[in-house]
Amino acid sequence: MTPRFLIALAAVSALALSAPIAAQDSAKDEASKPSAAEAQTRTRDLTGIFGGQRIAYKATIADTVLSNDANNETGGKPEAVIVTTSYVKTPADPSRPVFFIYNGGPGSGSVWLQMGAFGPKRVAIPSDARDDGAPPYPLLDNPDSLLDVADLVFIDPPGTGFSHLTQGTDPKKYYGLRQDARAVSKVIRRWINDNGRWNSPKFIGGESYGTTRTAMLVDELEGSTYNDVGLNGLILISTILDFGIEDTTPGNELAYVVMLPNMATAAWYHGKVQGASAEAVAEEARRFAIGPFATALLKGQDLPEAERAAVRKELSRLTGLSETYLDQANLRVTDQRFYKELLRDRGQTVGRLDSRYTGTDYDNAGETPDNDPSFYGIDAGYTAAINSWARETLGYRTDREYQSIGREPGRNWDWSLDGSGRGAYLNVAPLIGQALRQNSGLRLFNAQGWYDFATPFFGAEYSLKRHGIPQDRITWKYYDAGHMMYIRDEDRAKLSADIRAFIRAR
Repeated sequence: MTPRFLIALAAVSALALSAPIAAQDSAKDEASKPSAAEAQTRTRDLTGIFGGQRIAYKATIADTVLSNDANNETGGKPEAVIVTTSYVKTPADPSRPVFFIYNGGPGSGSVWLQMGAFGPKRVAIPSDARDDGAPPYPLLDNPDSLLDVADLVFIDPPGTGFSHLTQGTDPKKYYGLRQDARAVSKVIRRWINDNGRWNSPKFIGGESYGTTRTAMLVDELEGSTYNDVGLNGLILISTILDFGIEDTTPGNELAYVVMLPNMATAAWYHGKVQGASAEAVAEEARRFAIGPFATALLKGQDLPEAERAAVRKELSRLTGLSETYLDQANLRVTDQRFYKELLRDRGQTVGRLDSRYTGTDYDNAGETPDNDPSFYGIDAGYTAAINSWARETLGYRTDREYQSIGREPGRNWDWSLDGSGRGAYLNVAPLIGQALRQNSGLRLFNAQGWYDFATPFFGAEYSLKRHGIPQDRITWKYYDAGHMMYIRDEDRAKLSADIRAFIRAR
């Protein structure tokens, strides 16, 4: 579908309001459903306590229709319907920051960050890496929402959530690195214009492929010659910018280097490795990975036996895997093999999105897991939550299914930066470097989980510490969970506090 570690992402919830819905509802009396090409808007006036403050806000779920008329986005043939869900403090204040948020995939709806982290409501699922079980899944007030410091606009790009292409639209026009960014940038510009927010501080950000989208978006919003949209901050959660870190094609050693610290933290969590903390073990593994381990891999068949033995011994100590297994794997253990091998003696596998999670396969003899327990352990709760919230509370009317992880974008995705096809090496980090160099007021926040194999923390560090990326405006934060660190209650609060401080620090 897409690069292997971005196929799954996640999060959504079920329903419960902390404050009464105001009597006025701009669409409540409409009896008929809108046609496929007709834009709809639904609003609710609500209140909640966020960051310790009671906030009155307007919740709006709305369609933005993009047409094939480049000069008039409201004219021409409708090609795409993109749904946004915004939460704006009332009365409206143009001086407030606005944060545009999306998830990843490509193909993932904004349900995960909206119902799991930053929206005014969140779904209640276990915080300690247990399965979310069966419904009902309570929808709780979310005091960790960022509504006290910024207005929030959640965007579902084409092919995600309720957003879709109209009949006859060529998927190649919207499904791709550049195509997707152009569509989302149009939605952002339209929202800014319609809401009178051109001079508001602006932040954009997302999770997983959403960080890739952020790099492409900043190029679209600030990289054009005319009508630039100035940005104050880029917020990256579980970052993937350099796609070389996922490629285990024989001969490419980078993936094994950047994955090693994740293996060490997972092994530590499950008691296979000794260490003071995940952070301490991660630092040991970083030093070994970039030093003796990388050197050994690069020497290939010229690696002396004594050096190989020393590296194998330390690799075993850091990963919890036997020297025999490491020798059989030629010191190169793929992530999929690791998930199966680490706890084979216990009859368990570990998760990819979050290696705190464990699963039980059909049998214990295989080379790779049957599935990812850190995804099937959370997906049902999020799906129930977003549908309940959008349809029953906000009043969005559609027969379409909400695409938490839509397949169509990934099946049709154009991974090239210039339309010539995906090259052997795809890296969008230089676009962020260019934006930071050309906008002295732009800052970057990067959040990583210690137990995230989908977008490894050492891979994010590698990507963002390359030449041409100013380091003095990057904030690094780490969390004791995985890809979606906000699933863990303590880390949701920490992530919220960290981003709140980042937004205020402008």
